Amino acid sequence: MTNDPTDHAHLAEMALRAKEILQVEQLEVVADMGYYDGAEVKQCAEAGITTYIPKPLTSVNQKRGLFTKQDFVYDEAKDCYRCPQGAELTYRYESFEQNRLIRYYTTSKCRDCPLKARCTTNSRGRRITRWVDEKLLEDMARRVRARPEVMRRRQQLSEPPFGTIKRAMGHGYFLMKGLNKVGAEMSLTILSYNLKRVINIIGVKKMIEAVT
Repeated sequence: MTNDPTDHAHLAEMALRAKEILQVEQLEVVADMGYYDGAEVKQCAEAGITTYIPKPLTSVNQKRGLFTKQDFVYDEAKDCYRCPQGAELTYRYESFEQNRLIRYYTTSKCRDCPLKARCTTNSRGRRITRWVDEKLLEDMARRVRARPEVMRRRQQLSEPPFGTIKRAMGHGYFLMKGLNKVGAEMSLTILSYNLKRVINIIGVKKMIEAVT
C-alpha cells in the first residue's frame, strides 16, 4: 500500500519488487489517486498485479459545468460512445500521443442537439478520446466502486504512520542529501517508528523476549 503521490511513475516498479519479495503469482496493490497512470496500471496487469487506484477529478469540462466523459456510456460491442441525449459518437481516427495510441469518437448530430450548450463549446461538436487500453482503467474503476473497504483500509494502514513520522516525530523534511543518504535517514526513521509501535502494542518486556 503506497502513499507518496510524487512517485506515481514508479508504481509498477514497486509492485513488481513486492511481488518478487513475497514470491507470489498474484498480488493486489492499493494506492491513492496520485499514482493514477494508465501505462503503470497496464504494466501491473501484464504482471498479474491487480491495482486499486481511484481516478482523480481533473476534468476541465466539469469546472465549466459541462458534461464530462463519465456522462458518456461506452458500448464495447459497437465501439461507440452514447451521449446524454442518446446520440452515438462513433470511431473516426486515431493518433499516437504521449507514447499512447488514442482513438477519437465524434457525431454529426451535435449541431442540432438541444443539449449542446451543456456539452461543448466546440462549434464542430463534442469529441471523445479513448486510449486503446482504457478498458484496464474502466475495470479498475469498477473494482474500486465494488470494494470501497479496500481504499478505507489503505487509509487506515498508510496514513497514520506518515502523520506520526511528520508530526509526532518531527521528521517533516530530510537533513541529508543524495539518494543513498536520504534512504539511510528514512530507514532509521521507519525503524524508530516500528520500535515505538511494537513497544506500544506488546510492551518492552515481550519485545525483548521476542528478540533474545
